[in-house]
Parts: sequence; structure tokens; C-alpha cells
Amino acid sequence: MTNKTKRFLLPEERIPTQWYNIQADMPVKPQPFLHPKTHEPLQAEDLFPIFNEECSRQEMDCTHRWIEIPDEVRDLYKQYRATPLVRAYELEKALQTPAHIYFKNESVSPVGSHKLNSALAQAYYCKREGVTNVTTETGAGQWGTALAYACRAFGLELAVYMVKVSFMQKPYRRSLMQTFGAQVTASPSMSTRAGKDVITADPTCNGSLGIAISEAIELATTTPHCKYALGSVLNHVALHQTVIGLEAEQQMEMAGEWPDKVIACFGGGSNFGGIAFPFMRHNLAGSRQTEFIAAEPASCPKLTRGKFMYDFGDESGYTPLLPMYTLGHEFQPANIHAGGLRYHGAGVIISQLLREGRLRGVDIEQNESFKAGVLFARTEGIVPAPESCHAIAATVREALRCREEGRSEVLLFNLSGHGLIDMTAYDSYLSGDLVDFAPSDEEIERGLAGAVSL
Repeated sequence: MTNKTKRFLLPEERIPTQWYNIQADMPVKPQPFLHPKTHEPLQAEDLFPIFNEECSRQEMDCTHRWIEIPDEVRDLYKQYRATPLVRAYELEKALQTPAHIYFKNESVSPVGSHKLNSALAQAYYCKREGVTNVTTETGAGQWGTALAYACRAFGLELAVYMVKVSFMQKPYRRSLMQTFGAQVTASPSMSTRAGKDVITADPTCNGSLGIAISEAIELATTTPHCKYALGSVLNHVALHQTVIGLEAEQQMEMAGEWPDKVIACFGGGSNFGGIAFPFMRHNLAGSRQTEFIAAEPASCPKLTRGKFMYDFGDESGYTPLLPMYTLGHEFQPANIHAGGLRYHGAGVIISQLLREGRLRGVDIEQNESFKAGVLFARTEGIVPAPESCHAIAATVREALRCREEGRSEVLLFNLSGHGLIDMTAYDSYLSGDLVDFAPSDEEIERGLAGAVSL
């Protein structure tokens, strides 16, 4: 630890009072969601059978730039927000880079990740609407843990379908959810038609986020007073996460710098959009020029190798058709430890921005990500989540490029969560047992065969 000031903290009164809706500022709006059967554009009301009504309206809102954060949600944010912005001097020293590296530390939330920012909002809106039960999916377990905590805060019952491979790899994530009162089921399961169909076709299936989403939606739509909540991909989730970037803007000004590059790991887009969208609004206005980098796993490369198509958000086709970069809703990602990034598609806002060249994706192998995560732990004293390791690895790439080219840049990345419940993954890396995965072109083409081209 150096004696330099590393942490930039905001006083409570400067915690954002509004979320930022980038759709209002986009010159080209995302293409509409389509009804899965009629292929007609959807209205917010068409989402009411699945989601709570307020989140459904936020999902389709292309007009209002700023959306008020309810007082009840903001009061709960104050338990852990504002989160620190930290200058990573020790990481810079280890890399011998002239770059200035900052990270936004979302691991300080009560559940250890950024996911609580949207979980509290969604649980609040469900409670306000008179919902009593909520369903969801989770990959690595961070979203399920956050929603379990949020549902407990608002007196709601929660059922979580956890991707089976993560259910087995991360037993303490499961324990956390149960500690907060959630019911947790390994997916695919025999409790839903969607799960039974998958097990019948492949009894050894390890699951995917797409399958778990199908099971959660099926339960929500067949249970009275029940709604489904999603932890990534959709527009309203990224909206709630913009508290991250809005705080980081103020904190970068306190540091007297502005990021040349903003970097985050990428599964469906929640933490990437959360930190990137507030900074991107300055690019859209023409007042700043920042580069945005989304770091995805090489085993699930929808940004770098996927196609822009209409596709389902789940495996069984229960969701609307979404215009997104996808590997196909039937694509089965490899069993990497970064379970939160094992999703076949990108959110529609990010997909549109990628089409316009306003961000770029990079793919990271599993071993490269953990190498960067270990370096970060040894220099900055925080063990990052496997998902966050991808953002760190992309940042290390950029910092080393600065060293090689003899130039200084300001790099900002989102530390989306800690990895203290992921130590079995670190054990595998440290013992040399981690394997890198990358799908073949043939595997990607097979996955895309089920997507819809309109």
C-alpha cells in the first residue's frame, strides 16, 4: 500500500437520485422486441404477464433521459453506496505501465457484487404492485444472492433456478441464497416442462442461463401473484445499474482525470452498461471521446463471433424475440467458472451500440483471466470474482500496450464483485487444472440455426 490517496468517496447526499436512460439519447433506437408467435412489435403491456409493470414500462422507455430512484430503494442503496473509486497504484507498479488505472469497487455491497443495484429496484416494484412471489435464474449465483437479499428486505418469497454446473461448482453461493430465505433448484430440473424436456433430450445436461430462464418464466406465469425478475440483458436492468457510472463520473472529477477507456466484463450487459452508459452519454453529445471495451469469455463470444439476429432470450422460446448479437438460444457454453458470463446473447441496447461501433468486444481465455485476477489480488488485496477477472485481464492488456507504446492513458474498469466464495476456481487455476475453451465455427453455426432471421 502506498501513502498516496487511493480511494475517492462521495458523501451520502451525492448518491444519484435518478437513473440514466441511454435510450433517450441514442440517435438510432434499438429495434423493437417482437412477439414470439406473431412477430409483431411489443408494447410494455405485453410484458406484464412476466415482469412487474414498472420495469416493463422502463424497458420500453425511449423518451425519458432520467428516471427517479424511489426513496425506498435509495435508502437501501445508502447501506453501501457510494462505492469507492480506487486508484490501483500497486497494479500499475507491477505492470510497469505509465497508464493510470482506476477501478469502481462494487464488491463492497452486502452481497459482494453490483447485482444488488437492480435487485432492490425490482423487488421494490414487485412489492408495490402486490406481488408475493418472485422467480429468477442465476448462473454463478451472484444475481440469485442479490435478489434473495432484496426479496427478504421487501417481504417477498423467491424461487431461484441455478444453472446445474454452478450449483455443483459453487455450493456456498447456494448456501447464501438459502440463508437469505430463497428456494434454490438446480437447472435443468424436473419441476417444469422446460426442464423436463431438456433432461429427456440430454440427461447429462449441465444447464445454461437460457434453460434456467425458461424454467423461472414458466413458474412465474403459472403461479398466482408471481413475477419473474432478470439480472442482466434487459434494458431496465442496465438502467438500474447506471448508479455505478454516475457515481464514477463524480469520483473521476474528484481525482482530476477522465477515463480514456472504460472496461467491464460482459455476460448480458448489466455491469458493463452500468459503468459505461453514463460516460457514453458524453460521447453521444460530442463533448468527450472515451473508448468502451466489453470483455467476454472466449468460450461464449457473442460480441466477437456472434451474429446480429432476432433470437429468444431463453432456451424454450418463452421470451419475446430480441434483436441482439447472439450465439443462438440453443448454444451450450463450456463449463467455465465465470458462470455469470455464460449467456448466449447481448442486451439489445449494447447490441445496437456495437453495430454502430460505439464499443468493442474482446474475448479472454479462462487462464488469462485468472492470471490477471491473481495479480490483482496480490497487488490490490482484493480477490476478484471470476467474472471480474475478465475486466481486469482486458485492463492489463491495455496497460501493457501503453507501456509498449510509451504513452499514458486513464483506464477505468468495473470490479463487479469479489471472489471469496469462488476459491475452488482459484484452486483449479493455482494447481494448473484450468482448461481454456473456445467453440469451433461449426458449434457456433449449429447454435445460430435456431435463431430467427427477419
